Amino acid sequence: MHGHALALWMYGRLPGLRAAPHPVPKVHRLIGMVDFLFSVLIAQQCIIAYGVSLTGTREALHSLAGCFLYGAVLAKAVVVRHRRWPGWALPLAGGALVTVIALVWYSAAFWYLDGYRAPGL
Repeated sequence: MHGHALALWMYGRLPGLRAAPHPVPKVHRLIGMVDFLFSVLIAQQCIIAYGVSLTGTREALHSLAGCFLYGAVLAKAVVVRHRRWPGWALPLAGGALVTVIALVWYSAAFWYLDGYRAPGL
């Protein structure tokens, strides 16, 4: 969540605040890198323990969303680094990434916290 607030600040999208100071983009990248590295460790454990499972709706959603997660991360990184993309590309890539993260969370953490059930799964 902190990374998103920093990104909004960097792009001047937070009302009442001036442009972000110079260290903010570096902090934003560092938070993103730490998040990415933690997600790789978690994904490794999931793959070792469970593999890719398409046997049930929840398992299939979680497995496929977990696979698409790294494609969405790569797409967002490419769009951020190459300034020649149209203006809608970054919100689209960021929205895709947030959607995939939400699907992974919904099909695992929310499902678990809701007593092994989630609406629609």
